[in-house]
Amino acid sequence: MLTQAKVDCTLEIDRGERFEFGKNWSQFLTILDEKRIAIAEQSLQEMLAIDHLQGKSFLDIGSGSGLFSLAARRLGATVHSFDFDPQAAACSAELKERYFPGDASWTIEEGSVLDADYLSSLGTFDIVYSWGVLHHTGAMWQALEHAYAKVAAGGYLFIALYNDQGRATRNWKIVKRTYNLLPHGLKFLVLWPAFVHLWGPIMCRDFLHGRPFSTWLNYKTRRGMSAWRDVVDWVGGYPFEVATPGDVFEFYRKKGLQLIKLRTSNAHGCNEYVFINQ
Repeated sequence: MLTQAKVDCTLEIDRGERFEFGKNWSQFLTILDEKRIAIAEQSLQEMLAIDHLQGKSFLDIGSGSGLFSLAARRLGATVHSFDFDPQAAACSAELKERYFPGDASWTIEEGSVLDADYLSSLGTFDIVYSWGVLHHTGAMWQALEHAYAKVAAGGYLFIALYNDQGRATRNWKIVKRTYNLLPHGLKFLVLWPAFVHLWGPIMCRDFLHGRPFSTWLNYKTRRGMSAWRDVVDWVGGYPFEVATPGDVFEFYRKKGLQLIKLRTSNAHGCNEYVFINQ
């Protein structure tokens, strides 16, 4: 049976209005190993300043590869994962089958953060997590509003959003839109020049310092992700919106959330925020 999320996602991909996030993450799962999972766990522990999540509920909005849902579950949380992209939801389901088969404390669904009726059925959570997702919905500020509504009293909201770079942001939006409009066989015309732009200077620097490919090979130390999959995700990631840290802080301050941790990006990456709902 086709869900509405699956129908909507497929239509947007076919029209070149949405990147195939789930397809990208399904390929990431082929290289997922214990070290990457441990790094993901450490990322949650560091940003949330916790040792474990025993007795906590964890909502993963836009679960993507499912890696951080898995990390939260291994830290002891009761986890609910959902994603608008059916292939991404299937990635979470695959990880659950690998590591927690039949586990009633980890549920996975297809759904949209923009669907108020769906969200109202979920209740609230101790930790609401959405890393690099809400800026891909096509309605980022509405998505931020909906994510906030899922945070229980005393709970945490941990999100990451693309940094606003002004003109560079506008240029990248053109690149991303072009990538998604091209047929599959021609996407390399955008992907490879973008790869050279993003990684060429870094690889030259590593070579000159006598450590060829060092940054590329050690990239998994950042949240346990894959360098190549992140390149594809960045170049293709569309819809595409951005925000300044000040705008996000002010948006949630008015709702009574307190910012307790902020990690900013000086380039095209994400700013990370942890708020508490006091």
